[in-house]
Amino acid sequence: MFRKTLLVSSSVFTLWGGIALAADAPVSKPQKDLPAKKQLVAVSASSASQPLSSQAVSELITVSAARTPTRTDDIGTALTIITEEQMLTQQRRTLPDILARQPGLNVVRSGGFGATTAIFMRGNNANEVKVRLDGMDVNDGSSASGMFDAGQFVTDGLGRIEILRGPQSGLYGADAMAGVVDMTTAQGQGRFKPFVRIEGGSYGTFNQVIGARGSKGRFHYNVELSHYRMEGFHSIPRYIERYYGAAQEQRHKGNRNDNRSANIRLGYDVTRNFDLGLTARLIQSNYHTYSLYDLQSEAYGGGNVREQNNMNQAVVRGTAHLVSFNGFFDQVIGLGYMTNRNRWNETGLYATGPDYYRSSRLKIDWHGTFDFRKYGTLLIGAEHFHDTFDSSHAAASAYDTGYHTQASMDTTAGYGQYQGNWNHILYGAANIRYDSNSRYGNYVTWRVAPSIHIPHTGTIIKASAGSGFHGPTLYQLFSNQVGSSYSQTGNPNLRAERLIGYDAGVEQKLLGDTLHFGATWYDNRVKNLIQSTENVQMVGGYPYYQYSYGNVARARMYGVEAFLDWKALKTLDFNLNYTWTHARDLSSNLPLQRRPQHKFNFNTTWTPIQDLTFSGNILYVSGWRDLPVIGTSYCSTCGKGHGYFTIDIAANYKINRYVSIFARADNLLNRQYEEPIGYLQPGRGGYGGVTLSY
Repeated sequence: MFRKTLLVSSSVFTLWGGIALAADAPVSKPQKDLPAKKQLVAVSASSASQPLSSQAVSELITVSAARTPTRTDDIGTALTIITEEQMLTQQRRTLPDILARQPGLNVVRSGGFGATTAIFMRGNNANEVKVRLDGMDVNDGSSASGMFDAGQFVTDGLGRIEILRGPQSGLYGADAMAGVVDMTTAQGQGRFKPFVRIEGGSYGTFNQVIGARGSKGRFHYNVELSHYRMEGFHSIPRYIERYYGAAQEQRHKGNRNDNRSANIRLGYDVTRNFDLGLTARLIQSNYHTYSLYDLQSEAYGGGNVREQNNMNQAVVRGTAHLVSFNGFFDQVIGLGYMTNRNRWNETGLYATGPDYYRSSRLKIDWHGTFDFRKYGTLLIGAEHFHDTFDSSHAAASAYDTGYHTQASMDTTAGYGQYQGNWNHILYGAANIRYDSNSRYGNYVTWRVAPSIHIPHTGTIIKASAGSGFHGPTLYQLFSNQVGSSYSQTGNPNLRAERLIGYDAGVEQKLLGDTLHFGATWYDNRVKNLIQSTENVQMVGGYPYYQYSYGNVARARMYGVEAFLDWKALKTLDFNLNYTWTHARDLSSNLPLQRRPQHKFNFNTTWTPIQDLTFSGNILYVSGWRDLPVIGTSYCSTCGKGHGYFTIDIAANYKINRYVSIFARADNLLNRQYEEPIGYLQPGRGGYGGVTLSY
């Protein structure tokens, strides 16, 4: 039925497009040299699903907060926009490195580049943050929690990242109860521009990127291929090595990561009001690691232990975009596919691999926007997802019986949103969405986000309120691992986690809009939190551990996000943000794991002469609660993680139109810190290279 629906929808859309193309006058394309306010009128309302080039959309315009281009001042959503220029200037090569600097986020990585990486937002769990790439939902259905693992994701090819904080399920459905990270691939424009970048440095780093972007007539393209390699980073802290009596060889075992990625965006403007697009990101990685748990296993006689994880991921999406009736109706239909293939293996006496984790997601979506001019806009849309999960493990011994789990589910959703303003003083958007899932039921979510402009003061008052939900994963519903002394089984009766969230803040512009500062208070309350459950029974005089999942917890997260942006000179920028977070489990009255209370980030960019740019960054993160890694305690918050701060600097110099050189120093003071507990993060590192372009 799904395939037939897709076929019929495509046929109707094509027929409708042909009729509209014959009847309508052309609609002008966005111009990159227009002021931000005029760009907003020209930019297609399909941007949230049909990616725009970073050049076509100003930093002052969000395309994700309302799924239609909107000035950031005109909507109450708390958001951050990161441009391609910022990522290149700061030389942040991986997604975790750039997200760690943003307000409201805490990024936790179990080691160096390539290690499992979780993104916490406003104190919520990492699997409650929806991540999208070019309109495709990319949270990992092959994992137990369903969170997006950013460990192998590089920033090459990205033109824009928008971070929406607060519940966004009213537009984006499941998993968006904490917020959304929406990434867009840069679009090629202008002449053919090929480039090669070579970079090397500490920890055996050797990176190469080759690509080209541009346009030819109606066809535009951006293709980038990258290879990143890191070898020799040792992630086990010394106090853990002393505790387990590590030998010299164990103290020098390092991690190795080999990442190959392809990032592609192609587009063809059939006419001035009808265009086709295709985006794809392919990732293949081999990550070899030696962790504290491997050292622990060797200390207990486990032999020569080593872990290896091979990951293959593909995200592909095609779109057709049509503007009809002189711009009155703007619509997009998209078809996307994502697959993850992970193979984990371990060597040693107690080796249990290989384990296989596989998932896929097929998505078809449509949305259209009616532009009523001074009376606002009306957005309507529908989506359908088909998700599959397959996990298997071969029996390794008489005590390890192996397992194989297969399951799938379907989700169908519809949503609508009205957006408008009153006398250019009160702006806002209100939306509602209905999701029907074949496994865990039906859910209605909503969101309102007003913004009040106080005339002639530069003061803007923002607020938002909404609901969100996060559905259980297929693993949590149907996992089936039964061993001789334990079992891990799913719970098909799980309900979705639910959230109600509010925020309110004020922003101020001074000195001719060169100084911009503000603060936002937020408060989120969550119920039906899904957590692991344990039941112990005595079988034959020995304990038998039964693990599953249940909706057993409630939580509250509240705090403050503040920022200050100052363009002191044309060549000098200062950016500062601060986050205070209070997050507790209301069922146990304990703090939530890996949520630091304070976070401060300061960044400055200086261009003393043309073609020479310096960037400096200071990041401070306070202590947090975590799982102890020494001893026999399994309390998830009984360990205390120590706070840390790092200083990074970077420089870029364009020698001529063909050659640029760059260098950076990360963690300049060589701070030794862990996040999470038991996993060192890289110390002082120096990197440099050259970019050749035409």
